[in-house]
Amino acid sequence: MQFHARRFDNAAPVSVHIDHGRIDRIEAVDVEPAVAALWPWIAPGLVDLQVNGYGGQEFSSGRIAPDDVERILRRMDAFGVTRAAATVTTHRPEVMEHAVRTIARAAAESRDAAARLAGIHVEGPFLSPEDGPRGAHPRPFVRPPSLDEFHRLQDAARGGIRILTLSPEYDGAPEFIAAVVQTGVLVAIGHTAAQPARIRAAVDAGATMSTHLGNGAHALIPRHGGYLWAQLAEDRLVASLIADGHHLPADVLKTFVRAKTVDRCVLISDLSGMAGLAPGVHEGELCRLEILPNGKFVVAGQTEVLAGASVPLGQCAANVVHMAGASLAEAIHMASTRPSRWIGLAPGGLAAGDAADLVLFHLIEPGPTGGPPRFDVQATVLGGRVVHGAVSR
Repeated sequence: MQFHARRFDNAAPVSVHIDHGRIDRIEAVDVEPAVAALWPWIAPGLVDLQVNGYGGQEFSSGRIAPDDVERILRRMDAFGVTRAAATVTTHRPEVMEHAVRTIARAAAESRDAAARLAGIHVEGPFLSPEDGPRGAHPRPFVRPPSLDEFHRLQDAARGGIRILTLSPEYDGAPEFIAAVVQTGVLVAIGHTAAQPARIRAAVDAGATMSTHLGNGAHALIPRHGGYLWAQLAEDRLVASLIADGHHLPADVLKTFVRAKTVDRCVLISDLSGMAGLAPGVHEGELCRLEILPNGKFVVAGQTEVLAGASVPLGQCAANVVHMAGASLAEAIHMASTRPSRWIGLAPGGLAAGDAADLVLFHLIEPGPTGGPPRFDVQATVLGGRVVHGAVSR
């Protein structure tokens, strides 16, 4: 396969040659700038570390089947996402075990599902019970950290859990974190009301990420001190950010990216299982959700308690360019190579020998009302195969 595009990192027009699932070579092309401007951008495939489901199906379900898992993962093709972490959230123990078992079974039985799966992200149930930090996670199912329960989940997942999000506010949390990290699982801090000393103890024990920093928090926080500043200041923590335009206002997003630096930020979508459905009220696995006309996802009946997101990862990258002043190269790295590297996957690239997991896209400039450019996927290439759209030869 051969096609033309512009590199996302330096805007150079290139001819891309793919053979046997890998990039064979990328060659510079001498072409008029006006012609090159019509070519799509090319970048490594996007990697989303937090996808809760899609199209009316959540991963956290006692009824999910392997075909459902594969269907959700395939839906990510249209967004330029070549790898996604299936995210299982706080629920009854038997439901969470069923969910991770089913995801693992889907990957074992389907090559297509395995190719798209970046592992399992378990968000909960070891979260803060407090209103605000708990977010939309149901209070009756929040519980203190338990190594026995973690091992049961990991056994059910056939070792497929790669990320565990928890709150370190519980007594014994550092010891729990150290034990989990020793198994090779990455621990993230999220949905927490922990004091700064407990944040630092969690990082000393091996926690390496903040899950959707700035969300899953109290509506009012102390001016100084507190869990938000402690995580922003901690250089050992990577921050995952939801740049959908609803979870973080532009000034907050810009401040977070500047404080953490682009090298310590990754973008996630936090796509809800109801993403892709029409605005209105929908019955979720644990509560009634409402999609507002502007695309914001909330617990039904109010407008502030968020319950996942509806904006795909590529659009989040475009939003970071618009809202936080990042370059296109920086935004794409935050949505592709950096999450890959953090989770231990070989990062994508645009060099000979790199896996041909790619996204080709246009940035459609906004109309007179302004706003971010639209991330328009022309084609998604996975393992050298076009799995969405088409390439221009």
